[in-house]
Amino acid sequence: MNWGSFEGLLRAVNVYSTAFGRIWLSVVFIFRLLVYLVAAEKVWSDDHKDFDCNTRQPGCTNVCFDHFFPVSHIRLWALQLILVTCPSLLVLMHVAYREAKEERLREIKGDNYRCIYPNPGKKRGGLWWTYLLSLIFKASVDVVFLYIFFRFYRNYTLPRVVKCELPPCPNVVDCFISRPTEKNIFTLFMVVTTCVCVVLNLVEATYLVGK
Repeated sequence: MNWGSFEGLLRAVNVYSTAFGRIWLSVVFIFRLLVYLVAAEKVWSDDHKDFDCNTRQPGCTNVCFDHFFPVSHIRLWALQLILVTCPSLLVLMHVAYREAKEERLREIKGDNYRCIYPNPGKKRGGLWWTYLLSLIFKASVDVVFLYIFFRFYRNYTLPRVVKCELPPCPNVVDCFISRPTEKNIFTLFMVVTTCVCVVLNLVEATYLVGK
């Protein structure tokens, strides 16, 4: 990852964000993205390797693991972070479109040029709608993923032992999840920060509409 380019992108997003948007960006970058990159990936790196079942029946462990972990936490979080940060890029693209349009008209009309967007980054007209829809989309994505996690992992927690009786397991076997307590702590942390981001998005949307 090119951190210089990423830092420039974050700085550009900050320029066109409200105070609530800057807080949201800080929460996403510090408490979600960095935690994901630095810690969460390592915690889940051994989820399949150390998923032990008290049987040697070929295929039983793989089938049970697939049943209890249909989608990895890490992959779901990665997809969630990608989808939740993309709308901010749409705002930047809209501003860039305005600036390019101003420059094109300035070249064509010369002295007769009349400024259309005195401040291209001002959230008025189409840009206001783009920004508002981006907030609604980001909040919706987080809510949808909270629901997905709740459906896959009831109450967002992992038990220490799960019982599996799927074929080709010969009978009911006990399977043990590696580091369930640590994984539950990280899952709870990510769920809480996601809820904070949803609240910030809704507050910012209310602020924009009210203003």
